[in-house]
This record gives sequence, structure tokens and C-alpha cells, in this order.
Amino acid sequence: MKRKPHTPQEKAALVLETFRGEKTINEIASVNEIHPNMLSRWKREAETNLFLLFENDSAKKRKEQKEQEAILQELYAKIGKLTTQVEWLKKKNLVCEFLVSQRQAMIDKNHPKLSISEQAGLLNINRTSLYYKPVPPNKRDLEIKCHIDKIYTAHPEFGSRRICEWLKRYDGIHLNRKTIQRHMREMGIEAIYPHQNTSKPSKDNPIYPYLLKGLVINHPNQVWSIDITYIPVRTSWLYLVAIIDWYSRYVIDWMIDDTLEIGFVLETSKRALKKAVPEIMNSDQGSHFTSPKYTQIFLDAGCKISMDHRGRAYDNIFIERLWRSVKYENVYPQEYNSPKDARIGINQYLNYYNKERLHQSLEYHTPEEIYYVK
Repeated sequence: MKRKPHTPQEKAALVLETFRGEKTINEIASVNEIHPNMLSRWKREAETNLFLLFENDSAKKRKEQKEQEAILQELYAKIGKLTTQVEWLKKKNLVCEFLVSQRQAMIDKNHPKLSISEQAGLLNINRTSLYYKPVPPNKRDLEIKCHIDKIYTAHPEFGSRRICEWLKRYDGIHLNRKTIQRHMREMGIEAIYPHQNTSKPSKDNPIYPYLLKGLVINHPNQVWSIDITYIPVRTSWLYLVAIIDWYSRYVIDWMIDDTLEIGFVLETSKRALKKAVPEIMNSDQGSHFTSPKYTQIFLDAGCKISMDHRGRAYDNIFIERLWRSVKYENVYPQEYNSPKDARIGINQYLNYYNKERLHQSLEYHTPEEIYYVK
């Protein structure tokens, strides 16, 4: 007679019945049509291996505990590293107050815990710039840039051709057009005139519509504008970014840097939003202002983004007037000798511009008086 196969579950049930002691092994075997010796063997195997159930459970718990400990150790390591980074940044003071070159000088190549790459990230500078040895600015190039800046400030509609002719006729400087174009690119400027197909968005970043046409500006923080301008210094050059309130002409915030990297634009935007939030933020279509890194800051704050038509800086007229005031009343007369002098002088001027300079268009009030409705 062929034996009936028993599943593991059936074997376990029969063994449990023997453990209860209500029936003998022979009785249980007879009822279930199995040999008593086989049932006895199953019982012995169960008794011998019963401890494995608890051992497996314990091993599982030990494994889970080790995994949790590993996760905790990793988290503690991250916390420790972040603490080190924060302490390191505190020692360096406010990063946003320093030029890129000054931040580069803060790098500690022998720091025991922070790599050069990590320090560069914390200081918001490009790691590769630490290994690049810049060529000192050519004195002749600086003089030419200063001439171009003065011409462009007075005549922002001039392109490279007209600037080239102006330099030749009135300043006695003979340069080819390509040289003028190179200087203008380095200065971050272009002629103001309508271009064709200006409604086409950038391949990489979206272009937002111009929202200010026909808009009545009647209260502070309704519209802000942001822009960057070139600042000539005797031994080099700087870039000034500023945010202005259209209604009051009040300069909300500004920052000076020695490169056109986007970091100082983002930092200025974040600082301005700590003071107030505009309904509309207007800019030109420059690469800084079409970057999602920039636009997302204002979108997250609940602002609408507005962009000038390309090549028409007069869409952003108030900040263009600010640049003329800064340059004609401060930068050109002062002829700053160093970036440090320029930073101090321009900061002083913009504070004066906000707090003391009387504006005819504001009925001889200061921007600060109108902005804060004093």
C-alpha cells in the first residue's frame, strides 16, 4: 500500500497533538493512518529544532538593529559634517558681503574636515576658478572699457558700430568693431533697439511676457525691477546689481561683485525678499534673469515675473535712470582706484540716494520717504 504524503502543515498539526498529551502516539497514528514510529520521529525532530524558531527571530532582530545603528551612524556623521560646515561659515562671516576674489582667499586647502570642493560650494564659487590664474587687466583695455561705459551710459541705443565711430571721432581711439564687441560682451552690455522675432523664448529658459504696459503704478512694492551695470575701476572693473521699487524709486537692495556669475544676483534677490515682496518683478531677458534659479525665487514668493522686450531697456526705465545717477554723480567723478574704494563709495552713495537725495519727480521727497510713506 502506497503511503499518503503529508505536507509540513499536516506534520506540524500531528506533532502539536502529541504535545497536548490528550491521546497517545499510537492512537493519533492509528486515526491518521500513519506508523507510530514515523510520528515519534517527527516529534523528536520538532523537539530538537524548536529552538531554531527563536534563534531565527533573534537573528532577524539583530540584523534590523544593526541596520538601524548603521543608519544612525550615517545620520550622526552628516549632522557632524553640517555642524562643521556651519561653524566654518560663521568664521568666514557673511559670504554675500565679499567679492569672488575675496571668497577665493578664504579657502583653507589644509582644512582637516572640509574638502576644497565643499568649501567652494559653501562660499558659492566655482571650484575650477581656484586653479585658474587670471591675467591681470590690461591698462589700455581698462581705459577703453571706461570710454565705452561713458558712451553707453549717455547713449544706450548705440551698438558696436556707432561706439566704434564715436571713439574714433571724439576720443581719438582707433579700434576695429570686433574689439569693441568683445569689450561690450565682457561688460555685459548691448545696444537698446527693437530686434526681430523677440517673442521667441530661449531654447533653455522660458521668456515671460512684459506686464507693465499701461499699468498704473500707485503704491510701493507693486513693481520692482532688477538690473546689472558695469562699474569701471582704475585697476579692474566690478558689476553692480540693484533692485528698485518703481513707485518710490527706493533701492531695495544691491550688491557688488567682480564677476558676472549668477550668485550675487540670487543673493541680492533673497535679501530683498526678506524686506518685502513685490506683486510684479521686472527685468530684461539677460541670462541671469531667465535662469530658473532666479525666477523660481520670486515665483516661490508669490510674485509675477515680467520681462522687457529684448533690446528695449526703456521698458525698465527707472533702473536705467538709477544707473545714470550712480555713474554721473558718483562713479565718474570719483574715479575709484580699487574695488574696495568702489564698494565703500557706491554703498555710501546708494544710502544717500535712498535717504537724502531729493527727486523732482517725487515732488522733492526722498525715495525712503515715499517708500515708507513718512
